Amino acid sequence: MSDATKKDLVIIGGGPAGMSASIYAQRALLDAITLEQQAFGGQVLQTSEVDNYPGVPHTDGYSLMEAMRQQATDLGACMTTTNVESIERGEDGRFVVTTPQQAYDARSIILAAGAVPRLAGFEGEKEYVGRGVSYCATCDGMFFRGREVFVIGGGNSAVEEALFLTRFASHVTLVVRKDHLRAQRALAKELEDTGKASIRFLTSIVKVDGQTAITEITFRNNEDGTQTTDTFEQGVGVFVFVGRVPTSELVRDYVETTPAGYVITDAHMATSTPGIFAAGDVRDTPLRQIVTAASDGAVAATAAAAYLGVPVYE
Repeated sequence: MSDATKKDLVIIGGGPAGMSASIYAQRALLDAITLEQQAFGGQVLQTSEVDNYPGVPHTDGYSLMEAMRQQATDLGACMTTTNVESIERGEDGRFVVTTPQQAYDARSIILAAGAVPRLAGFEGEKEYVGRGVSYCATCDGMFFRGREVFVIGGGNSAVEEALFLTRFASHVTLVVRKDHLRAQRALAKELEDTGKASIRFLTSIVKVDGQTAITEITFRNNEDGTQTTDTFEQGVGVFVFVGRVPTSELVRDYVETTPAGYVITDAHMATSTPGIFAAGDVRDTPLRQIVTAASDGAVAATAAAAYLGVPVYE
């Protein structure tokens, strides 16, 4: 594509993996650009407290991501907000990354696009987004101050978000479809110790309803299949945390993925297609945390530099 802007590396995604890759790409003196669809920092921006990132105790997601972004730009990293529409691989092994504004002719790509919340699938879920249904406690918890909220999910994320919601809600009910939690015991105990939370095991929400807000919730007992409907005088919140869906559509024609769509990489973040690397939550990994995403980004950028023939110092 003759009018495409030539780049050594195009990094897709501006979360911790993408920004870490940007930093390491600059240190390798690569001509790179980082493309982020929404806000640089990714979904970490929605995290109110971060206390497990080494060396940066008791911070919040925005502050940590802003520090990463500033560090990358101070080093000269090029970052822009845009949506990547497609990726095409030519016979010469180069890639054309197309955005609404322009196209990039890239020698290599790092996909660091992360993952998006998975829908729970109950009736009314999409219709009540912004009117009671939410996927971000940090974003919307304050709107339910003094009200009852329900959190769907039994993993670490669900319990962590339920803990945050106890600051605002009159009561938090964790709705778990199985007979046990998958979350760490320490988290579960912390939630129990608040005195403002309870757990409904073997339960699913099948429907939400109401006028301008959710005032009715229909529950199903997963043991015997019976359904009951609870009504509320005030609008309640339903927060969904049932996993994430990897944003890997752009490269699925070129790389191997798991059945769930996570990109399969080797230890160097290399995919099954030479020149395409993946980092962070979008790849198949046993742990999805800020620190592991940042590590992935560093490895991916270093591996991309080596792929491009740039000397890498270990």
